Parts: sequence; C-alpha cells; structure tokens
Amino acid sequence: MQTGGMLLAKLMAAYGIDTAFGIPGTHTIELYRGLPETNIRHITPRHEQGAGFMADGYARVSGKPAACITVSGPGAFNIATAMGQALQDSVPMLVISADNNQHERGLGEGRLHETPNLQAAMAQCSRWAHSVARVDELPQILARAFAIFSSERPGPVHLSMPLDVITSDASHVAIETWPLPSRPAPAPDAIAAAAALLNKAQRPVLALGGGAAAQPQLVQELAERIDAPTTLTHNGKGLLPPEHPLLIPSSPSYQAVRELYQNADVILAIGTELSETDYDFFFDGGFGLGGELIRIDIDPAQLSRNARPTIAIHSDAGFAISALLPQLNYCARQGQERTGQTIAQLQTTVNSDYQGFIDSLYQALPEAAIMADSTQPAYFAAAQLQARAPRRFASAATGYGTLGYALPAAFGAKLARPELPVISLIGDGGLQFTINELSTAVEAELPVAIIVWNNQRYEMIAQNFHSAGMAPIACDIHTPDFLAIAKGYGCRAERAHNCAELIELLGQTENNNNPLLIEVREADFLTNKEGL
Repeated sequence: MQTGGMLLAKLMAAYGIDTAFGIPGTHTIELYRGLPETNIRHITPRHEQGAGFMADGYARVSGKPAACITVSGPGAFNIATAMGQALQDSVPMLVISADNNQHERGLGEGRLHETPNLQAAMAQCSRWAHSVARVDELPQILARAFAIFSSERPGPVHLSMPLDVITSDASHVAIETWPLPSRPAPAPDAIAAAAALLNKAQRPVLALGGGAAAQPQLVQELAERIDAPTTLTHNGKGLLPPEHPLLIPSSPSYQAVRELYQNADVILAIGTELSETDYDFFFDGGFGLGGELIRIDIDPAQLSRNARPTIAIHSDAGFAISALLPQLNYCARQGQERTGQTIAQLQTTVNSDYQGFIDSLYQALPEAAIMADSTQPAYFAAAQLQARAPRRFASAATGYGTLGYALPAAFGAKLARPELPVISLIGDGGLQFTINELSTAVEAELPVAIIVWNNQRYEMIAQNFHSAGMAPIACDIHTPDFLAIAKGYGCRAERAHNCAELIELLGQTENNNNPLLIEVREADFLTNKEGL
C-alpha cells in the first residue's frame, strides 16, 4: 500500500526537492517510509532550529528550496525561529510537521506533542500554512507550495500532516505535478512611464535587493544604461562585481550614501523592501529619498510599504528590466563621478578596523560563500563587504536577526553547492546557540571553514548599553574552550593570531572531509594592526 507519507515524499521529489533535513520521531515514521524510493538525500541535524537554518543556507546559495521534516509541538516550534528568518528574507523552504489524528486535535487530552492549532501557530512564520485533511489533496497542495516558491515572493511554506492522513491509503492518488504559473510581467504603461522618468533624470540612483539576485547581467546593463550609482542590500550583494565603477561598496545606512539618495532626482528600487535593517542599519531614523521613486517588486503588497512610489510596478525583476532596457536612452549622467565622490566620503568616515580581516577571507578563498551571524566583523561585512557573485553572502544581522544562524546555514550552503568554498563567520555568543550542529557536519563530511570571532561577550549589546547611558548588564559571558569542543566533535580546530595565519589555515579547508574551526581572538587582531 502507498501511504500518505509515501505519496508526499514522491511528490516532493517530483517537484525537484533533493535534500531534506529532519530528526525522525514517533509521529514522522511514515513520512520517512517513502524517502528510500526517491533521490532525496536526508541530513539529520541535532536540533530542529539547525534544520531550518540549514535549509535556509541551502536555498540562499542555490535559489531553490529544501524540505524539513518535524514532529508537532516541540519540533515545529523549534524550527519556527529559522522560518521567521527565512520569511523576513524571502527564502524558500518546505516544512512538513506531523500532527495528531484529526479527531484528537484541540481536545487537551495530553497527547504526545499536542498543539491545539498547529496550522494557526505556524502561519505566523510562513508564507502559507495549511493542514492536510485528505491524501487526495496532496498533489494540489504541493502545486500551490511550489507556485509560491517559483512565481511569488518566496518564503517558508508549512504543511501539517495529521497521523491519520500520513498513514491512510493513498494508492489511488496519482503522482502528478501541476504546471507552475509564470512569474508576473510588468504592465506596458507602467514600464513606459518609468522609462520616461528615467530618460529625463539627471541624478538617478539604482537600489537593488535580493529580489534581483537572479539577474546580475541585466542589472549591470541597466546600471550602465542609466549611468546610476548603485547600492546593494545584504541579499543583493554580488549583483555588481566589486570593481564596477558604479558600485557603492557600502550600506545605504551611511551618511555619505544617504546624501546620494537625498540629492537624487529619480530612484529606481528593484526587489528591495527599503527596510530598516538595510537602509537604517544604525537605527537613527535618518534615511530619506529626495527624488521620485520607481519601485519594482514581485510582491504587490511590498509596493505600499516603507516608501511611497511615484510609479509602482508589480513584476518579476528580470521581466521588468528586460522590458525597460529597450526604452531607455543612454545619457552620461556623471554616474561614475558621483559614485567616486561618495566612495571618497565613505573612506573618511567608515570604520575600517575589520577590512583587513575580511580581505583575508577572500585572499584565501576568492570564490567563497560567506554565511554570517551577529558578530562584530559580520556587522562590518553586512555593511561593507562586496561579494564576488550573487548568492555568496548571507547575514542574520538583517531581517529577523537570529543568533546561531551562520553555523548550520554554512552547512546547508555546502550541501547545496559542494564545489564552492564556504565560510561560517560567527561570534562566541552565537556559536553557543547551535554548536551541536558540528556533529551533523562531521557526519555529513562537510569541509566548511568556521571562523569564531571570540571577544567573550555580547559586544554589540554592550555598546547599546553604553549608548543608553548604562553600564552593560549580562553581556560578559563565560566562554568555553571552543578548540577542545570542536575536536571532541571530530572537527579540526586551530587558533589564528593574525591574518597571515588565518589565510594559511583557510587554505587548508578543503584538505579533508571534516569542518575546520578557526578561533580568532578579537584582542589579537584589533591590537595587532600590522596583522590586519
């Protein structure tokens, strides 16, 4: 007999899911029965939050979703934080949670993993949440999930599978995929109006976000056609190469970049929320737009958030740029000069303490994908690092702002793109959230470089206390021996005292199939300026 759980596994494989993260439990046994009949690779994390962060890292570098499998109750709630990060950053993932039998739900009878309304709970961290009532629904439900991933603003989709649905006979249900809808195309009149505005512009600025990540060639052609200084959000990093003469290599949150926006006569924003964590990273409320705003976004609701556009275009980024380019007249607008002036201002105001450290990462591993957490050099990287290609940088400092993200996310990234070097950049505080996932990486033989920036405290929070006129409270934390712990898990582990040692150790990352943990003491690097 084909059960509902077996049907689900086959449908996931039919839609291209090739990796699933999960911890088997009593209620999910039947969800696992069908996996051996597919090409889906299963990875077992040590905590469901780790599963969600791995699926996030997988999707960030590949652009396609992975699946996560959890039990109800603690399993689903453990992964909810990771889903919240993915929801705010528009990262696709498919999360399947087993649930109690339908006739047992909501009665408060004390059943294992009982949650009164799992669908309602998970809807708060999902693009769509649904409870499957009959196995006959599964083909249509999976079609809707993958329609969200492929043609809407992506994010997590959560499906609750009651036990009586998982175990029911699904032999009569065909394993059939639905054709996925096309991505939205722009209205011709909106494109014509945007082109007219851009053709008259004298001081345009181009703002690119993660929604344009799939179109690096088109956005480069667009930037050059309108001769516009270009800024990139966290998730848009790499859309222009670091050496491009129109690239502003710093966050729009810096004053010099804000002045560029305030002096612009037209701002073209594509696939960006214009949100606080990208444009007001220092929370001073000083970001503003001086000119007329053209917004292009795949999510129509996004077009009425954060900044009022002059022209709002609901469209896939690639379709909109392709329609816009033929209507744009090239006109020299001193784009490179304005970019150069902004960069010169930035060089006199931006803290460069961590630049040598970040440069060392790319000197050792030029093609690396860097998954960053909330730690001092990662904040610097989020604001000033320029990735070598799209989908090569992710930071939990943006959006939801979770701690512990970078370690499992790096493992997910390596599973998705094994040919790429992958670096996890994480602090001593954040690492202690998910350090148990070192065991997962050893088991899966993932040669990831894990750089632990150790300052033995929650430094950014301590700075916030100081800014509030208070002495820091609860910010100085006990720090364990990370090298001993990593070795206990079976990892390689070393300490780097300067950039030269860091570069040498990073060069050894791919030498075998185990993770390499490199501890960096902040005091070593920031007091040894010549090492930077």
